[in-house]
This record gives sequence, structure tokens and C-alpha cells, in this order.
Amino acid sequence: MGFGVPTKRSVTIAGHETSISLEPTFWTALEAAAVERGLPLNALIAGIDVERLDSAPPPNLTSAIRQWLFAHAGSSGGGADG
Repeated sequence: MGFGVPTKRSVTIAGHETSISLEPTFWTALEAAAVERGLPLNALIAGIDVERLDSAPPPNLTSAIRQWLFAHAGSSGGGADG
């Protein structure tokens, strides 16, 4: 497996544009999770954003996305490597 460098993308959350930098493996897993749930990518990221704000203190969004993917990898039967 090769390791990729983070790729920055702009997404719109609650009407505001923000940039997120994730490695290609995480972008692929995030896109697959959105398809699996029948959601646009922005909607899935917005949902993760809402969940992260319930933490004290909340992690940054990129960290929350990585943690969310890790937590949901086993439950979906797929994840970043499957």
C-alpha cells in the first residue's frame, strides 16, 4: 500500500464553505459511506460535524471525520480497506 498526502477539498456545511484535508484513503472511505447511506457527501460531513460538537472539547472536523470512519468501518462491513 502506498501512502498518500492529504488532499484539500471544499465542502459546504450549513451554508458555509470550509476546507477539509484528508488522505485519499479517507476520502474514498467517506465517499463510500455517503453512497452506502444514500447521502450526498456534504450531508454526511455535516452530520459528522453535528456529532463532533457534542464532544467536550470537540475535535477539529478532520479529526472527527477520521474517528467517525474508524468507528463505522466495522459496522458497515467495508471501511477503508474493504
